[in-house]
Amino acid sequence: MELNNQLAVISGGASGIGKTCALRLANKGIQVAIIDINTDELESVKKEGDKNQLNNIKTYACDITLDAPLSDTINKITQDFGQAIQIGIACAGIAPAKRIVGKNGVHELALFNKVIQVNLIGTFNLMRLCANSMMQAKPNQDGERGVFIQTASVAAFEGQIGQAAYSASKSGVVGMTLPAARELAQFGIRVVTIAPGMVSTPMMAGMPEGVQASLAAQIPFPSRFAKPNEYASLALEIIQNSYLNGCIIRLDGAIRMSA
Repeated sequence: MELNNQLAVISGGASGIGKTCALRLANKGIQVAIIDINTDELESVKKEGDKNQLNNIKTYACDITLDAPLSDTINKITQDFGQAIQIGIACAGIAPAKRIVGKNGVHELALFNKVIQVNLIGTFNLMRLCANSMMQAKPNQDGERGVFIQTASVAAFEGQIGQAAYSASKSGVVGMTLPAARELAQFGIRVVTIAPGMVSTPMMAGMPEGVQASLAAQIPFPSRFAKPNEYASLALEIIQNSYLNGCIIRLDGAIRMSA
């Protein structure tokens, strides 16, 4: 897909890899709608981008796990920009660590449910509504109407102790990739999943320095956390390379997580 004033919707776009993607795409001339539940961070985006980027960005506060509110938000986005969505990127996610049974008792069912709701159901909710809009877009010469990029994790494959909920949610995202790509192929819509390893985000920055150093040392090369801009670069390649479809791409420096 050529980068030519398309409309991109990015969930979790007010911080971390989502915000980096939003600013990077806007800098390429793409119209960007950021969806995030954190209103304070949405305001901060408006202060960080340069004038050219901000001319291409609009922000929307919404909980992606909810049916009608997200549907209304997607409708408002297409009305505000006056065009169908052609790019969707699901970056919203949470990663609480909790043992199934630990010193403080059993894993709360409500917490497990919340992780599934945000990471898995939220991703599906955004995908289905973006796909519905993409079907209205004019296809290019290859018949392509849009691309949806999901965010999984290496934890989908090598979940660590305390990651039962997180790993289950990200495994679900991985599991959606191929059937979604197969189903949406008839409409010229691609589905690709990025499975990052350790990424330098505000969530990671909140960990103790010793923990961060220990995790970075496990990465074969480069032995550091990925930069959000490296995720954004891969997302751009996926958007532009129309033969990437139905696949999961690990962005992890060759790490294979230990228990």
